[in-house]
Amino acid sequence: MSEMYRIVGAELSPFSVKVRSFFRYKGIPHEWISRSLEVQEEYATLFKVPIIPLVVAPDGTGMQDSSPLIESIERIYPEPSIHPEDTVLYFISCLLEEFGDEWANKWMFHYRWARELDQQNAATRIVRMMRPGVSESEDDLSQMAAQIAERMTGRVWFVGSSEGTALQIENGFQDAMSLLDKHLASRPYLLGERPCYGDFGLYAQVYNATLDPTPAALIAARYQNVLAWTQRMLWPRNEGDYESWDSLESSLAPLLRQQVGERFLSWSVANQAAILRGAEEFTVELAGQDWTQKPQKYHAKSLESLRDKYETISSKTALDEVLGSVGCLEAMARSR
Repeated sequence: MSEMYRIVGAELSPFSVKVRSFFRYKGIPHEWISRSLEVQEEYATLFKVPIIPLVVAPDGTGMQDSSPLIESIERIYPEPSIHPEDTVLYFISCLLEEFGDEWANKWMFHYRWARELDQQNAATRIVRMMRPGVSESEDDLSQMAAQIAERMTGRVWFVGSSEGTALQIENGFQDAMSLLDKHLASRPYLLGERPCYGDFGLYAQVYNATLDPTPAALIAARYQNVLAWTQRMLWPRNEGDYESWDSLESSLAPLLRQQVGERFLSWSVANQAAILRGAEEFTVELAGQDWTQKPQKYHAKSLESLRDKYETISSKTALDEVLGSVGCLEAMARSR
């Protein structure tokens, strides 16, 4: 039996490149297989849901959800660890990973399908991925791309993108990139000289934004440290140790407070409450502005997973002090 893992994914799939980056960092033997109609039949039986990535283990089993997938492989290949030993940094890393998956995904998905230029770029690339033999001279290329763009623009509501939230998403993205750029000015990764769990989740969304014309232009023009980080995370390396919270606080705390506490976790709690009461739509105030969208059912589960991690930490004194200072502590309490 081969010891090679197979990753069926796509460059335009943030969760695919997230998993690929992790495998590269770990030095785990793997094959990157671009999803296309040519491989669809071979892997169809392993897809529990029709999304990527699909990771096929050496024993032939398939795994899909990127976060539990990474945590499962981390237990098999524990070195170099992506989890800091320090309790505070460990949980901040987990928090940033969740923030990347569930909030930064809103930035990426919105920008990709909000404007015609970005729609055409992404849709055409998807056609070329799924149909490798298609060429620009073929009459059906533009038609297939138009069909994909139409289908995807009809789905932006899923991440909360709408006419009412568009400006909030784009302003929030640029605010976050500014804070992140300052933080990364003096370190290669989020928590120091080696990538953590949070790097993989957040990088993947921002890197995918660099593949779309509008956000790519913004990042290239204004946020060079962020751009360098996304390129570094394509082949991440262990370059040293994690820092202490004391050395990270001055530049990381503003990002946690403004983006994770005021926006992401406030939205997370409201989203879960809406699901519990069976609401079709909910409105929550984020950073002084109303945000309205349909609930995201999956995120209610991932919020509970984050709370599970918080509850497993036996001594929370130092962690609670930090989380409280950046407005992230209250969201860790479960409703009774």
